[in-house]
Amino acid sequence: MDYQTIELEIAAGVARLTLNRPEVKNALNSQMRAEIPHAVKVAQDQARVLVITGAGDAFCSGQDLGGNGSAASLDIEQVLRDEYTPMVRAILDCPIPTIAAVNGAAAGAGANLALAADVVIASERAVFLQAFTRIGLIPDAGGTYWLPRQIGSARAMGAALFSEPIPARQAADWGMIWEAVPDAEFSDHVTRRADHLANGPTLAYAMAKQALRGTYDHTLDQQMLLEAELQGRCGKTRDFAEGVVAFLEKRPAQFEGR
Repeated sequence: MDYQTIELEIAAGVARLTLNRPEVKNALNSQMRAEIPHAVKVAQDQARVLVITGAGDAFCSGQDLGGNGSAASLDIEQVLRDEYTPMVRAILDCPIPTIAAVNGAAAGAGANLALAADVVIASERAVFLQAFTRIGLIPDAGGTYWLPRQIGSARAMGAALFSEPIPARQAADWGMIWEAVPDAEFSDHVTRRADHLANGPTLAYAMAKQALRGTYDHTLDQQMLLEAELQGRCGKTRDFAEGVVAFLEKRPAQFEGR
């Protein structure tokens, strides 16, 4: 695919997907919603970690409310089903680790796009905003799923009803994101985090993701059975054998991702 609204770069096991409509704060239009799942698929086939970030001074301002095909003319229900759900599922179901590197404001669907990633790392200048009620809507793009699980019902309800910006440091304190990083250190820090995952045990990461995602639907006994199954698969990999030997030899493991 010839991307028009995003950029995808892959090097040294790291795929970097950049939302690239800085003139509208990387707002999501139909073209971008089609390009993101395609790029995620390419990344999972060719890399060992995926970083999603935004061009310019914002991560993503959410749905594009202007321009061609403005929001007022959309069949919102159909667009959410046909375009937003595949986009969010592509990120959620990606077998390699995903990092949302939130470099600036993440608003509306843009905030919830970030929360679909495995790990969210934000610059301290970033804010997360469930802006939907400002225009008479409810949180979508998975927002009503992520927020109660990550920050609890009371905070999720407040975030949805008041539509107030949540600074990155507060989001980290609440457990909405993994960490907030000083602006000057943000780019290098994300690179180090991505490199760490790119050099790690890829299959074990995939199995950990599967187990942690499944916990919402399982009893304790079901979850422990799943752990046993997935751990059994990890225990047969070259990475496990290498990890044990490296531990005994007191050296860094050289994982192959198998």
